[in-house]
Amino acid sequence: MRLEYRIELSEVGVPRFSVEAQEGIAKLFTLATVVFNVLETKSEVEIVFHGLNREDPDRKIEAFREIIESVPSERPLLFESRVAGQIGTSSSYFKWVRLHHG
Repeated sequence: MRLEYRIELSEVGVPRFSVEAQEGIAKLFTLATVVFNVLETKSEVEIVFHGLNREDPDRKIEAFREIIESVPSERPLLFESRVAGQIGTSSSYFKWVRLHHG
């Protein structure tokens, strides 16, 4: 199934993004730049990291945090852990994080 849509940031209260464990490091760098740009106009973003084993979300979050913290900034980004868990009886695990300026 393919779904195409257009969304304006001004129409969204809290922008949300998703990262799969299978995604490479390039997606994390791209997401980091998007997050910094979005936070120029929004107060926060939320990201869900997911994967096929319990460790996948935390590994991606740690790599993403290293990228974010490498950017010199007068206002550092704060990470807040949100809901984490497993989808039913599947082998899919997830963890939400909230990012905002301190």
